[in-house]
Amino acid sequence: MIPVRLLGEAGIGTQNHQRDMYRPAFDRHPEFTIVDDEAAPVVSVTVPLEQRAATIEREIRAGRHVLADKPLAATAEECDRLAELAEEHGVVVVPAHHQRLGGALRSAKAAVRAGRVGLPWNVQCDFIVAGGDPAPGGELLNLGLYPIDIVCDLLGLAVTRVSATGGPLDTVQLDHDNGVTSTIVCGRVPAVQGVAPSGLLLHRYRISGSHGVLVIDATRPALRVHTATATHQAWTGPSTVDTLLDVLAAGVRTGRAELGPRDAARAQRIVEAAQQSIKENRGVALDAVR
Repeated sequence: MIPVRLLGEAGIGTQNHQRDMYRPAFDRHPEFTIVDDEAAPVVSVTVPLEQRAATIEREIRAGRHVLADKPLAATAEECDRLAELAEEHGVVVVPAHHQRLGGALRSAKAAVRAGRVGLPWNVQCDFIVAGGDPAPGGELLNLGLYPIDIVCDLLGLAVTRVSATGGPLDTVQLDHDNGVTSTIVCGRVPAVQGVAPSGLLLHRYRISGSHGVLVIDATRPALRVHTATATHQAWTGPSTVDTLLDVLAAGVRTGRAELGPRDAARAQRIVEAAQQSIKENRGVALDAVR
């Protein structure tokens, strides 16, 4: 068993991902055991965002592996610094970009990389939650980070330009290498009957290529559970958070994880460019963010 210490119970706004997501997932995972011991080799960090980079840096310097709530840090520059430190100290830092780990999206990535749609030229994405508490400062950093990370992971192409518009829903257009584009609509709408507060209303992708189109509902495979008080989705296999812990466990065993702080820095840099684009009402060129 891998001992893990839980550090902090803060998120963006009223979120408590430690209590609601990570602790239950660690409790049911066959390779982890939760301990109250500062010497534990793994730490799950959910401290306030303004303290997160410094806290993770301290744990890295102590030689501990880290599961970090998203966003990994408040700025892309801080994410880059954490990536450098993790490499220097030989530990894994896994940011909680768990949405990319869903079964449908993993299958889609394999299909795109295998050329099943030919040469991709466009991706359209909707990532919309219903109800719950709005994130302070807007939803781009809170919600937009997920589909931005997913689109970059699906395509494996550098982002060269970001154009965004704000509103009740944010729209982010990315220009990638090879003339490929993607458009992401993300945000929060009022509560919808049958959707749990802050639950996913839409999470879907349409990948167009020279030889076909792939349409993905990333909320599947799941089933709809009706009770006397509510209706909710339940995964028929491992949840994305359970799979995130699989990634962490493999990283602890091997010293390498399929998801790391470089991914967080890329997504954060694109979010920052989107925020700048909205503020200045113009497209923002990037230096080939991969």
